[in-house]
Amino acid sequence: MRNILIIGAGRSASSLIQYLLNKSNQENLHLTIGDLSLELAKRKTNNHPNATAIELDIHNELQRHTEIQKADIVISMLPAHMHIEVAKDCITFKKHMVTASYVSDAMQSLDALAKENNLIFMNEIGLDPGIDHMSAMKVLDEIREKGGKMLLFESFCGGLVAPESDNNLWNYKFTWAPRNVVLAGQGGAAKFIQEGKYKYIPYHKLFRRTEFLLVEGYGKFEGYANRDSLKYRSVYGLDDVLTLYRGTIRRVGFSRAWNMFVQLGMTDDNYVMENSETMSYRDFVNSFLPFHPTDSVEIKLRMALNIEQDDIMWDKLLELDLFNPNKIIGLVNATPAQILEHILNDSWTLEPNDKDMIVMYHKFGFEINGKEQQIDSKMVCIGDDQTYTAMAKTVGLPVAMATLQILNGNIKTPGVQLPIRKEVYEPILKELEEYGVIFKETITPYIGYNPDKLATTN
Repeated sequence: MRNILIIGAGRSASSLIQYLLNKSNQENLHLTIGDLSLELAKRKTNNHPNATAIELDIHNELQRHTEIQKADIVISMLPAHMHIEVAKDCITFKKHMVTASYVSDAMQSLDALAKENNLIFMNEIGLDPGIDHMSAMKVLDEIREKGGKMLLFESFCGGLVAPESDNNLWNYKFTWAPRNVVLAGQGGAAKFIQEGKYKYIPYHKLFRRTEFLLVEGYGKFEGYANRDSLKYRSVYGLDDVLTLYRGTIRRVGFSRAWNMFVQLGMTDDNYVMENSETMSYRDFVNSFLPFHPTDSVEIKLRMALNIEQDDIMWDKLLELDLFNPNKIIGLVNATPAQILEHILNDSWTLEPNDKDMIVMYHKFGFEINGKEQQIDSKMVCIGDDQTYTAMAKTVGLPVAMATLQILNGNIKTPGVQLPIRKEVYEPILKELEEYGVIFKETITPYIGYNPDKLATTN
């Protein structure tokens, strides 16, 4: 049997484990699933004869070494900052490694050793990063092979609630880490290139600079800029491109509403609020408003945000029960961002029968034989249930597929890497189509920069 060690049995591992177990007899696989929670690891094995659940503490060096030595390949589904010790052990014991996380500086520093030992350390092979890399590189390579010159590349991705489960005014529920949603866009200005000019959007303006996107069968969406759209410029071979923009997808109207929290200061994670454990939702809101001897919290908020009582923005705030004096936060020494996340979890947690949805949208503007064209590539994936969500599917399946491709010797290039080579993306994208992850491409004349496409409101 070929042994695969999977470290971490959280939500993103569900589809990954199911895929490998379904292939285990045919591919002669045995899975060891390790997690701090033995019960969680056992649940993910589903009593399959080709899987063993273990309680695994990666801080226990002896146990970690023992399990990695027994494996033929290691999949780390740990938080990104915890991969490095596993990676160092994989160098020591000469094991391939796969993660869905961004390549850290520490991971990149192992590149020479990985190559020296002919080891493949595949990273960023989940959804975003992952499927975005593979689907983008496929089209970029096809354009270049035909002699095309790239003019524009825009890429958007979002985890959303599926249409059949979309039943609140925000058209949004948490389908992944809520904290990442609350803190989105912080830590510096968003930067990108538009028509050859560097552009920057500071955090306090980010959610009022959005672009409209239309996805056939699913309606209209909006995208706001990611913090650093230029991170992959050289990786994608786009150093000379005129427009390069990466963004996050939401339903139209979400960003304008979210901007209310930004302007009030509720997304700040840099300080602790006194007596947060006894604070009510209403107290929390009032903390960010001026004192007035007679005006209610509601009136003060509407004045601060310049919204009327018949504005949909007001209805969105009321829907969150923000002004309830009887709901107590109960978090000790909490930051505003932590409290906001707690409040939003009341309204935005997926119900047992809810389904999630992933939307990805790439735009490629290029010139070929003197003719300017644009390819729009769109993908929508709907989750099956609360275990095999669209997010778990799109994060876990590429990880599992890459693992099998490495084991079978189809991916050969050693080193710390992203899935941007044909030997990686071609077979995985093709197999993903069998699981409903399908990109639909349309070709149109290239429209270039169009200021009318922005949904900015001053």
